[in-house]
Amino acid sequence: MTGSNADRPERRQVLLRLDPAVHEALTRWAGDELRSVNAQIEMVLRRALADAGRSPRSAQPIPRRGRPRKDP
Repeated sequence: MTGSNADRPERRQVLLRLDPAVHEALTRWAGDELRSVNAQIEMVLRRALADAGRSPRSAQPIPRRGRPRKDP
C-alpha cells in the first residue's frame, strides 16, 4: 500500500503512572505547543535521550498529525 503505515513498525504502548500535578503540568505544556499529552511525553523523552547521547539510531521520526501541507 503506497502512502500508508503498512511498512511502519507498530508503536509500543506503555502504562505510565504519573503524579497528578506532573500530569496537569504536562497537559498544559502540551496544549501550549498544540500536542497531545502522549506526543509531548514522547518529545520530552526523545530530547532527554539526545541530551544524554543515547538516541537510538533506528528510531523513526514522530509521525506528523493533522492536515497535510499544501504543495506550492
